[in-house]
Amino acid sequence: MTAARTPTPAPHAQLGLRERKKIKTRTAIRDATYRLIEDQGYDATTIEQIAELAEVSPSTVFRYFPTKEDIVLTDEFDPLLVEDLRARPADEPWLESLRHVFRKSIAFGTSEEPEVTRLRTRLMVEVPSVRSRMMESMSVTGHLLCQVIGERTGRAPDSFEVRVFAMSLVGGLMEVTLYWAEHRHEDDLGDLVERALNVLQHGLAPGKP
Repeated sequence: MTAARTPTPAPHAQLGLRERKKIKTRTAIRDATYRLIEDQGYDATTIEQIAELAEVSPSTVFRYFPTKEDIVLTDEFDPLLVEDLRARPADEPWLESLRHVFRKSIAFGTSEEPEVTRLRTRLMVEVPSVRSRMMESMSVTGHLLCQVIGERTGRAPDSFEVRVFAMSLVGGLMEVTLYWAEHRHEDDLGDLVERALNVLQHGLAPGKP
C-alpha cells in the first residue's frame, strides 16, 4: 500500500518448501525488474528481459505478476497491515493504531531498502500506467481497511461512514507518496504520514499555514 516494501509475514524457516520457493522466485523477479529499470528506464524494460535476468520463463513472471506495473507495486503490506491493526489494543484510539502500524512499515522500507523505495515512488509519479495501477491497488487496500474498521468500531464494513473514512485514509496516503517523490524525497516520509493523519483527524486549520 505504501511506498515501503515489507518483510514476508513469517520467517522463511517457518514456511514450507513450496512457499519458500515462491518467495525466492517473486524476489528474484522484483530485483531483476529494479535493476533493469535503473539501467535502462521503465519503458525500455520488457517482461522477456526481466525473465532472463531472473532466470525464469516469461510465463512464470506473468503467473506471479499479471502486469509489469504489478512487479513495481506489489508487496506484502496489506495482509500485515490487517494483522498488525488487529493486534493493537481494542481500546486504543483508532488513529493511534494507524500511526503505530504505518510508522513500523515506513521504518523498514526507508532503512532497509531506501533505493528501492525511492525508485518505486519515482515511477508512481513519472509513469502514468504505474500511477493508475497504484490507484487500483489502493482501492483494494481501502476495502481491507473497511473490514478492520468495522471490527474495531462495531459498524458494518460497507456502511457509508466506514467507507468514506477508509477511502479518505488510503487517498491521503497515496498523496503522501506522490508528494514525497515530487519533492525529490527531501522530506522525511514518516513526518509526512504523521501530517496526513493530523489532517484527517483535525481537518485544515483556518487561514494560511
